[in-house]
Amino acid sequence: MRRTAVLTLAAALGAGVLSASAAQAETAALRSVMFVGNNWDGTATIVDAVTHEPLRTIDTIPDRDARMTEILTHPDKLAFYLAINQGVGEGHDQYTDDMFSTPDGTLVAVSRPSFADVVGIDLATGSIVWRFPMEGYRADHMAVSPDGTRLLVSDSTANKVHELDLRTGVKLREFASGDTPHESNYTRDGSRIFHASIGRVYTPVDRPELGVAYDTEKGERVFQIVDNATFAVTERWDMGKELAEAGYLGMSSAVRPMAIAPDERYVYLQVSFFHGFVEFDTQAPDPTVTYPGEPTVGAVTRVVPLPDRTNGMPREQYLLDSAHHGIAIDRTGTTLCVAGTMDDYAALVDRASGRYSILDVGAKPYWATDGPSGDECWVSISGDDRVAVLDYATGQQVATVPVGDHPQRVRPGVITEDALAS
Repeated sequence: MRRTAVLTLAAALGAGVLSASAAQAETAALRSVMFVGNNWDGTATIVDAVTHEPLRTIDTIPDRDARMTEILTHPDKLAFYLAINQGVGEGHDQYTDDMFSTPDGTLVAVSRPSFADVVGIDLATGSIVWRFPMEGYRADHMAVSPDGTRLLVSDSTANKVHELDLRTGVKLREFASGDTPHESNYTRDGSRIFHASIGRVYTPVDRPELGVAYDTEKGERVFQIVDNATFAVTERWDMGKELAEAGYLGMSSAVRPMAIAPDERYVYLQVSFFHGFVEFDTQAPDPTVTYPGEPTVGAVTRVVPLPDRTNGMPREQYLLDSAHHGIAIDRTGTTLCVAGTMDDYAALVDRASGRYSILDVGAKPYWATDGPSGDECWVSISGDDRVAVLDYATGQQVATVPVGDHPQRVRPGVITEDALAS
């Protein structure tokens, strides 16, 4: 009798309910995770985004032998490979930089600086599905479109950003950057892209007292907004000049990581050598415009210093010019999370007042990003091979997760339960 009633009810509800049930089953098969890129290992640790439990480690360089053969037989590629190892990599190869998964949780794209490429890796089998080589000699940060279909990757030495189809790795478009393109971020609706270049952070000329020589050696460093429909650069600023106009002289033009406020008007920027961050209003009228071609809007509204705990360390010893490298903002837009790279701390900063609390998380924090809920900040502790999870509401560290050698980028994503079990 009970079975008959169930069948009758199913027939009455019809195909719409069955479709909804199928969709729910598909959703239930996905696990919300954080991908942690272990740069020097050539691996990525997959961590449960809710329980903070390490679930699995994947190999991001299964084709290492083939890539090394290619590098060793091309003198130009070998020269850059060695330079990356000794310079940017601090004596290590850079195998795993950035990662984003497809919405169905079956594939993850990984940028690999030392191999100058991006690969799509099947999460069930670990095999490489597609590979996109850079036009230049190093791959860096990436970004994924809000719908999860398109991928941006910075081509460090080609001074451009490629747009790829995340599922296939096919190139779709590109836009120009300054010297050493770095981070990109989409707006929530995907209509715009915030992008910055950092210049030649590996050069030894690190003091502004050198004047023209310093500026020339570091190259063009810009912060820009790109229209996603046309890929045209709609606004472009030299942040060093913007800071000088606001009364902050001698600060770098190199914009490092950034955090975009929920209103997408204010952006919080880290710049080279500065312990703290800059608040930039992208819509403020610019009264200093003197000739055609300059941005008509945009102004520095605040500079928030944080403690310098380097005890007089020379600027030349800062890691790739970074005082701080990693900044995120919670879902409410009230608290910023800062990775104090050279200071060995993470800071939670009240956005309105600038008041902060310092957490001694370990050696060389190198990235900060929100978890899927926006209530937690995940900070990679690259010197200690672990990740710290901070609770925005309580201001406390709620978890520490052991990972691989030299974790850098941490990104939220999904993986199917089948792929996890395979």
